[in-house]
Amino acid sequence: MSTSPQVSVLVPVYNRAYCIEQALASALEQTFGDLEVVVVDNCSTDGSWELIQRAASSDARVRAFRNDSNIGPVRNWLRCVREARGELIKIIWSDDLLHREYLAEAVPLMADATVGFVYSPAMIFFGGDPLNSYTLYESTPLGCRPTAEFIEGSLLKRDYPVSPGCGLFRIKDVRDCLLEQVPNRVGSDFAMHAIAPDALLFLLVAERYPCFYRLKQPLSYFRAAPDGISVTSGRSKLALHYDVAKAWFVSRGDLPPTLVAKFNSMLFIDLLVFRGKPFGLRRIADFYPETGQHSLSVAYLPVSVVNLLAKIPRKIRPRLRLIASRASRA
Repeated sequence: MSTSPQVSVLVPVYNRAYCIEQALASALEQTFGDLEVVVVDNCSTDGSWELIQRAASSDARVRAFRNDSNIGPVRNWLRCVREARGELIKIIWSDDLLHREYLAEAVPLMADATVGFVYSPAMIFFGGDPLNSYTLYESTPLGCRPTAEFIEGSLLKRDYPVSPGCGLFRIKDVRDCLLEQVPNRVGSDFAMHAIAPDALLFLLVAERYPCFYRLKQPLSYFRAAPDGISVTSGRSKLALHYDVAKAWFVSRGDLPPTLVAKFNSMLFIDLLVFRGKPFGLRRIADFYPETGQHSLSVAYLPVSVVNLLAKIPRKIRPRLRLIASRASRA
């Protein structure tokens, strides 16, 4: 095996004995041949490590590593990146699968130096059956698109990817843009709950390039695992912590004032829908890492609408998601 393969497929693992062999097989069965599979076990206790060792002993493309102790999810992702030797990075979460043609379709597109990343729609499947599924990230335009479009769509919660498990990146960008922590004023340890460094990877890489590329077919498969981060964290924690991370991104960029105002509208509505007080979030300014950052633009919605929304009973506030979506497209 080459010591400098074109693609490093990264597989961070913790207690995935029931599915890790499937994940590794989907990486090794790629029709694109110039790859390595870097697996880092985060001190699993369920036999995952033994299965990983068996895979490494049967295929020289698998390079297996194990942490002496559990260092948390994000630090384990970063360990994978440190061990990678490829020019391009493809992440597979250990409970997910990859279509055998993913790399064959995505890698050639990265030859264009103006393209920052490539991604495919993702199928969310249940019960171990990819046929029992629904698809994300397929309602946005196809092909090569301006990254300004991605940044706006991501901030306003349109159908753009959050998980880099559907994306292909350059290793130099992942090393620079996959963050261990996100500055915040609510004492949240992003390295341990792993909510938002994934979405920020897309946003920070998008800043560096004029274009990104969206493939047509869903070539990534995300398992709806009962112990996955998106399930165990709870909907409110997920939504509000992604908001905190995106507010940090907004605070450091030179974004159009109208976009910032629309984003603040989303923050306001999420405060109502998801009840931010348990997380220390009581007003729009609390999402930002420093007092006063971008908080003067209270909302893109008219003041009369803002006042009305604040009076809506809690039990019907989830319907505000539709209002937010329509407002963000104005």
